[in-house]
Amino acid sequence: MNLENYFISQFKDVHIGDDGALINNTVYSKDAFFENVHFKTSWMSYYQIASKAMIVNISDAFAMNAVPKYALLSIAMPKNITKAQMRELARGFQEGAAKYGIKIIGGDTISNIKLDITVTIISETLKPLMRKGLRVGHLIAYSGKLGRSSKELKKLMNLGKIHKKSKFVNIELRDKFVSTCSRYLSCGMDISDGLFSDLEKLSSANRLGFKFKNRILKRVGCSGEEYEMLFGFDPRDKKALLRHAAKSRTPITIIGKCVRKNYKNRCKAHHF
Repeated sequence: MNLENYFISQFKDVHIGDDGALINNTVYSKDAFFENVHFKTSWMSYYQIASKAMIVNISDAFAMNAVPKYALLSIAMPKNITKAQMRELARGFQEGAAKYGIKIIGGDTISNIKLDITVTIISETLKPLMRKGLRVGHLIAYSGKLGRSSKELKKLMNLGKIHKKSKFVNIELRDKFVSTCSRYLSCGMDISDGLFSDLEKLSSANRLGFKFKNRILKRVGCSGEEYEMLFGFDPRDKKALLRHAAKSRTPITIIGKCVRKNYKNRCKAHHF
Protein backbone atom coordinates (compact mmCIF):
# COMPACT_ATOMS: atom_id res chain seq x y z
CA MET A 1 0.00 0.00 0.00
CA ASN A 2 1.43 3.41 -0.98
CA LEU A 3 1.48 6.28 1.52
CA GLU A 4 -1.50 8.07 0.01
CA ASN A 5 -3.70 4.98 0.25
CA TYR A 6 -2.39 4.26 3.75
CA PHE A 7 -3.36 7.74 4.95
CA ILE A 8 -6.83 7.57 3.37
CA SER A 9 -7.36 4.16 5.00
CA GLN A 10 -7.15 5.83 8.43
CA PHE A 11 -10.56 7.42 7.82
CA LYS A 12 -13.45 4.98 8.01
CA ASP A 13 -16.52 6.43 6.35
CA VAL A 14 -18.89 5.03 3.71
CA HIS A 15 -18.74 8.30 1.75
CA ILE A 16 -14.99 8.01 1.08
CA GLY A 17 -13.81 6.18 -2.02
CA ASP A 18 -15.30 7.92 -5.06
CA ASP A 19 -14.41 11.09 -6.97
CA GLY A 20 -16.62 12.91 -4.48
CA ALA A 21 -18.74 12.23 -1.40
CA LEU A 22 -22.39 11.54 -2.21
CA ILE A 23 -24.85 12.64 0.49
CA ASN A 24 -28.59 12.93 -0.25
CA ASN A 25 -28.19 13.50 -4.01
CA THR A 26 -25.46 16.10 -3.39
CA VAL A 27 -21.83 15.46 -4.34
CA TYR A 28 -19.01 17.23 -2.49
CA SER A 29 -15.58 17.07 -4.14
CA LYS A 30 -12.27 18.77 -3.47
CA ASP A 31 -8.80 18.71 -5.05
CA ALA A 32 -5.56 20.57 -4.48
CA PHE A 33 -3.51 22.33 -7.17
CA PHE A 34 -0.13 23.31 -5.70
CA GLU A 35 2.84 25.15 -7.13
CA ASN A 36 5.93 22.93 -7.65
CA VAL A 37 3.73 19.86 -7.25
CA HIS A 38 1.14 20.22 -10.02
CA PHE A 39 2.57 23.21 -11.89
CA LYS A 40 5.26 25.88 -12.06
CA THR A 41 4.41 29.52 -12.68
CA SER A 42 7.01 29.51 -15.48
CA TRP A 43 4.90 26.91 -17.34
CA MET A 44 1.52 28.64 -17.34
CA SER A 45 -0.02 32.09 -17.02
CA TYR A 46 -1.89 32.89 -13.81
CA TYR A 47 -5.11 32.77 -15.83
CA GLN A 48 -4.26 29.25 -17.07
CA ILE A 49 -3.35 28.11 -13.56
CA ALA A 50 -6.68 29.25 -12.09
CA SER A 51 -8.68 27.92 -15.03
CA LYS A 52 -7.05 24.49 -14.82
CA ALA A 53 -7.48 24.36 -11.03
CA MET A 54 -11.20 24.94 -11.54
CA ILE A 55 -11.63 22.55 -14.48
CA VAL A 56 -9.86 19.57 -12.87
CA ASN A 57 -12.17 19.92 -9.87
CA ILE A 58 -15.27 20.13 -12.06
CA SER A 59 -14.10 16.88 -13.69
CA ASP A 60 -14.82 15.00 -10.45
CA ALA A 61 -18.45 16.15 -10.50
CA PHE A 62 -19.01 15.08 -14.09
CA ALA A 63 -17.29 11.74 -13.40
CA MET A 64 -20.11 11.03 -10.91
CA ASN A 65 -22.84 12.16 -13.35
CA ALA A 66 -23.47 15.22 -11.20
CA VAL A 67 -24.25 18.80 -12.22
CA PRO A 68 -21.84 21.25 -10.52
CA LYS A 69 -23.61 24.20 -8.89
CA TYR A 70 -21.27 25.98 -6.48
CA ALA A 71 -17.54 26.42 -5.81
CA LEU A 72 -15.50 27.40 -2.76
CA LEU A 73 -11.91 28.56 -3.28
CA SER A 74 -8.96 28.42 -0.91
CA ILE A 75 -5.91 30.30 -2.24
CA ALA A 76 -2.52 30.71 -0.60
CA MET A 77 -0.58 33.43 -2.44
CA PRO A 78 3.04 34.58 -2.19
CA LYS A 79 3.53 38.05 -0.74
CA ASN A 80 5.19 39.28 -3.93
CA ILE A 81 2.19 38.50 -6.15
CA THR A 82 1.10 41.56 -8.13
CA LYS A 83 -2.41 42.97 -8.45
CA ALA A 84 -2.30 42.18 -12.18
CA GLN A 85 -1.55 38.51 -11.37
CA MET A 86 -4.39 38.49 -8.84
CA ARG A 87 -6.76 39.79 -11.52
CA GLU A 88 -5.57 37.03 -13.87
CA LEU A 89 -6.24 34.42 -11.20
CA ALA A 90 -9.70 35.79 -10.50
CA ARG A 91 -10.57 35.86 -14.21
CA GLY A 92 -9.37 32.27 -14.65
CA PHE A 93 -11.54 31.05 -11.78
CA GLN A 94 -14.56 33.06 -12.87
CA GLU A 95 -14.47 32.06 -16.53
CA GLY A 96 -13.73 28.40 -15.74
CA ALA A 97 -16.74 28.33 -13.40
CA ALA A 98 -19.05 30.33 -15.69
CA LYS A 99 -18.42 27.92 -18.58
CA TYR A 100 -20.35 25.28 -16.61
CA GLY A 101 -22.86 27.53 -14.87
CA ILE A 102 -21.12 27.40 -11.49
CA LYS A 103 -21.32 30.16 -8.86
CA ILE A 104 -18.28 30.92 -6.73
CA ILE A 105 -19.80 31.47 -3.28
CA GLY A 106 -16.79 32.00 -0.99
CA GLY A 107 -13.61 30.49 0.41
CA ASP A 108 -10.41 31.74 2.04
CA THR A 109 -7.17 33.53 1.12
CA ILE A 110 -3.89 33.51 3.02
CA SER A 111 -0.28 34.58 2.51
CA ASN A 112 2.21 31.87 1.59
CA ILE A 113 5.67 31.35 0.09
CA LYS A 114 4.13 30.00 -3.14
CA LEU A 115 0.82 29.68 -4.97
CA ASP A 116 -1.36 26.86 -3.61
CA ILE A 117 -5.01 26.35 -4.57
CA THR A 118 -7.80 24.08 -3.38
CA VAL A 119 -11.30 24.09 -4.83
CA THR A 120 -14.46 22.54 -3.40
CA ILE A 121 -17.27 21.79 -5.86
CA ILE A 122 -20.85 21.18 -4.71
CA SER A 123 -22.95 19.29 -7.26
CA GLU A 124 -26.36 17.68 -7.62
CA THR A 125 -27.28 14.29 -9.12
CA LEU A 126 -30.35 12.09 -9.41
CA LYS A 127 -28.46 9.14 -10.90
CA PRO A 128 -24.93 9.05 -9.41
CA LEU A 129 -22.17 7.13 -11.14
CA MET A 130 -19.95 5.37 -8.62
CA ARG A 131 -16.72 3.38 -8.78
CA LYS A 132 -18.52 0.27 -7.55
CA GLY A 133 -20.80 -1.61 -9.93
CA LEU A 134 -18.54 -3.78 -12.09
CA ARG A 135 -19.46 -7.41 -12.66
CA VAL A 136 -17.46 -10.31 -14.11
CA GLY A 137 -17.66 -10.05 -17.90
CA HIS A 138 -18.29 -6.31 -17.98
CA LEU A 139 -16.17 -4.43 -20.51
CA ILE A 140 -13.76 -1.73 -19.37
CA ALA A 141 -12.99 1.32 -21.53
CA TYR A 142 -11.79 4.91 -21.56
CA SER A 143 -12.69 8.04 -23.50
CA GLY A 144 -10.40 10.07 -25.75
CA LYS A 145 -6.70 9.43 -26.21
CA LEU A 146 -4.18 8.89 -23.42
CA GLY A 147 -0.48 9.68 -23.17
CA ARG A 148 -0.29 13.27 -24.36
CA SER A 149 -0.44 14.89 -20.93
CA SER A 150 2.64 13.00 -19.71
CA LYS A 151 4.50 13.78 -22.94
CA GLU A 152 3.79 17.49 -22.58
CA LEU A 153 4.76 17.49 -18.90
CA LYS A 154 8.15 16.03 -19.85
CA LYS A 155 8.60 18.85 -22.35
CA LEU A 156 7.94 21.44 -19.66
CA MET A 157 10.27 19.74 -17.18
CA ASN A 158 13.01 19.81 -19.84
CA LEU A 159 12.49 23.59 -20.21
CA GLY A 160 10.55 23.18 -23.43
CA LYS A 161 7.34 24.94 -24.43
CA ILE A 162 3.89 23.58 -25.18
CA HIS A 163 1.04 24.98 -27.26
CA LYS A 164 -1.65 26.98 -25.44
CA LYS A 165 -4.17 24.35 -26.64
CA SER A 166 -2.03 21.53 -25.21
CA LYS A 167 -3.98 18.91 -23.27
CA PHE A 168 -1.83 19.72 -20.24
CA VAL A 169 -3.43 23.18 -20.17
CA ASN A 170 -6.60 22.99 -22.25
CA ILE A 171 -8.68 20.16 -20.73
CA GLU A 172 -11.77 18.80 -22.48
CA LEU A 173 -14.27 17.39 -20.01
CA ARG A 174 -16.63 14.53 -20.93
CA ASP A 175 -19.82 15.82 -19.33
CA LYS A 176 -21.99 15.26 -22.42
CA PHE A 177 -20.76 11.67 -22.77
CA VAL A 178 -21.47 10.85 -19.13
CA SER A 179 -24.93 12.45 -19.08
CA THR A 180 -26.07 10.79 -22.33
CA CYS A 181 -24.55 7.37 -21.61
CA SER A 182 -25.08 7.11 -17.84
CA ARG A 183 -27.89 4.55 -18.25
CA TYR A 184 -25.36 2.12 -19.77
CA LEU A 185 -22.44 2.69 -17.38
CA SER A 186 -21.93 0.28 -14.48
CA CYS A 187 -19.14 2.36 -12.92
CA GLY A 188 -16.99 5.36 -13.72
CA MET A 189 -14.27 7.75 -12.61
CA ASP A 190 -12.03 10.32 -14.21
CA ILE A 191 -8.43 9.48 -15.12
CA SER A 192 -6.37 11.87 -12.99
CA ASP A 193 -3.58 9.65 -11.65
CA GLY A 194 -3.09 7.63 -14.86
CA LEU A 195 -4.96 4.69 -16.42
CA PHE A 196 -3.05 1.95 -14.55
CA SER A 197 -3.33 3.73 -11.18
CA ASP A 198 -7.03 4.42 -11.61
CA LEU A 199 -7.67 0.84 -12.74
CA GLU A 200 -6.18 -0.14 -9.39
CA LYS A 201 -8.87 1.94 -7.66
CA LEU A 202 -11.63 0.25 -9.67
CA SER A 203 -10.09 -3.14 -8.94
CA SER A 204 -10.01 -2.42 -5.21
CA ALA A 205 -13.58 -1.05 -5.13
CA ASN A 206 -15.02 -4.03 -7.02
CA ARG A 207 -12.60 -6.79 -5.94
CA LEU A 208 -12.04 -7.73 -9.56
CA GLY A 209 -9.17 -7.71 -12.02
CA PHE A 210 -8.95 -7.19 -15.77
CA LYS A 211 -8.09 -9.21 -18.84
CA PHE A 212 -6.71 -6.83 -21.46
CA LYS A 213 -7.34 -7.19 -25.20
CA ASN A 214 -3.90 -5.83 -26.10
CA ARG A 215 -0.75 -4.73 -24.34
CA ILE A 216 -1.03 -1.13 -23.09
CA LEU A 217 2.17 0.87 -23.33
CA LYS A 218 3.48 2.27 -20.04
CA ARG A 219 3.70 5.79 -21.46
CA VAL A 220 -0.06 5.56 -22.06
CA GLY A 221 -1.02 3.74 -18.86
CA CYS A 222 1.05 5.94 -16.54
CA SER A 223 0.12 9.33 -18.02
CA GLY A 224 -1.59 11.33 -15.26
CA GLU A 225 -3.84 14.39 -15.47
CA GLU A 226 -5.67 13.15 -18.56
CA TYR A 227 -9.17 13.83 -17.16
CA GLU A 228 -10.74 11.36 -19.55
CA MET A 229 -13.41 8.94 -18.32
CA LEU A 230 -12.61 5.38 -17.22
CA PHE A 231 -15.75 3.26 -17.10
CA GLY A 232 -17.33 -0.20 -17.25
CA PHE A 233 -20.45 -1.48 -18.95
CA ASP A 234 -22.36 -4.65 -19.78
CA PRO A 235 -21.30 -6.03 -23.19
CA ARG A 236 -24.99 -6.25 -24.13
CA ASP A 237 -25.05 -2.43 -24.12
CA LYS A 238 -21.97 -2.01 -26.31
CA LYS A 239 -23.76 -0.97 -29.52
CA ALA A 240 -26.04 1.50 -27.76
CA LEU A 241 -23.17 3.02 -25.76
CA LEU A 242 -20.95 3.49 -28.82
CA ARG A 243 -23.86 5.02 -30.73
CA HIS A 244 -24.52 7.57 -27.97
CA ALA A 245 -20.79 8.26 -27.55
CA ALA A 246 -20.60 9.13 -31.25
CA LYS A 247 -23.37 11.70 -30.78
CA SER A 248 -21.21 13.57 -28.26
CA ARG A 249 -18.14 13.06 -30.49
CA THR A 250 -16.40 11.04 -27.78
CA PRO A 251 -13.82 8.49 -28.98
CA ILE A 252 -14.02 5.25 -26.97
CA THR A 253 -11.29 2.63 -26.52
CA ILE A 254 -12.35 -0.73 -25.05
CA ILE A 255 -9.29 -2.22 -23.35
CA GLY A 256 -10.59 -5.48 -21.87
CA LYS A 257 -13.06 -7.12 -19.55
CA CYS A 258 -13.49 -7.75 -15.84
CA VAL A 259 -12.41 -11.11 -14.45
CA ARG A 260 -11.80 -12.71 -11.06
CA LYS A 261 -8.08 -12.12 -10.61
CA ASN A 262 -5.68 -9.75 -8.90
CA TYR A 263 -4.59 -6.55 -10.59
CA LYS A 264 -1.13 -4.99 -10.23
CA ASN A 265 -0.47 -1.32 -10.98
CA ARG A 266 2.70 -0.85 -13.08
CA CYS A 267 3.17 2.87 -12.32
CA LYS A 268 4.97 4.73 -9.56
CA ALA A 269 2.74 6.71 -7.19
CA HIS A 270 2.24 10.31 -8.34
CA HIS A 271 1.63 11.90 -4.93
CA PHE A 272 4.37 10.39 -2.71
